Amino acid sequence: MKVLLVSLLVFTHLFALEIVQESITNGRTALVFFNKKEGVKKIQVEKKSYKVFDTPHDTSKVYALIPISYYEKPHTLEVYFNKQFFYLDVKDGYYEKETIAVQKSKVNPKSKAVKKRTSKEYAEAMKIYNTITPKNYVTTPFIVPMQSKITSDFGKARVYNNTLNGYHSGTDFRAKIGTPVVASNDGIVVLAKNRFYAGNSIIIDHGEGIYTCYYHLSAFKVKKGDYVKKSQLIGLSGDTGRITGPHLHFSARVGGVQVDPLQLIHLLNKNLYKE
Repeated sequence: MKVLLVSLLVFTHLFALEIVQESITNGRTALVFFNKKEGVKKIQVEKKSYKVFDTPHDTSKVYALIPISYYEKPHTLEVYFNKQFFYLDVKDGYYEKETIAVQKSKVNPKSKAVKKRTSKEYAEAMKIYNTITPKNYVTTPFIVPMQSKITSDFGKARVYNNTLNGYHSGTDFRAKIGTPVVASNDGIVVLAKNRFYAGNSIIIDHGEGIYTCYYHLSAFKVKKGDYVKKSQLIGLSGDTGRITGPHLHFSARVGGVQVDPLQLIHLLNKNLYKE
């Protein structure tokens, strides 16, 4: 650890590098800043690269987000930039486990038509998430899509009907059918449709590889291609898709990687979009 800290301090001094956190839990997002005059355009994290963007409200810095997959095992990452590198420790989140019951037809469908549908929906979503829009639509802090009790946190290991294993890829808010759901921030609606598992779904592109998602809706108040503002009504909560009951599932992607949406919001608001 001492060697790691010394290395970080040396690189910070020589290359005007600012690491917001020196370690990160799996399923969460790390943030780094560079002095703009260093000319850093991208960073390389193992086999994947992430673009560097101008820092809002600070023309002297650029930033990069490093999303860590839920499935990432504890180890030390080497992050390369301009033929240099720094270290980032990945730690185990020790997420809790829960068993839930859903419709049998939603657990492990055998129908070829359903498999074709879910495969198509997955490919469509991943194409969206892996698209990095260079424009940043965000200028102010993010908000949560509703003020309600959180009934299930991100990352909980899940066993569906005692057979199918997975993990909770977002944050669930308690909401009866018809509760207003608002946009977490400005952006473009890139998907608004019914899907097999997620039910009625909305995905908003906030630019620079950041997406927020709103699932299990009962009604849409926007359509694909719409520009939405923060706090704008985009839909009503519901019980569509694979659910145990009415609620809102809120999730986020960064650079194509599923991450804890509330940790991402806190990170961005504290470091990029301070009011």
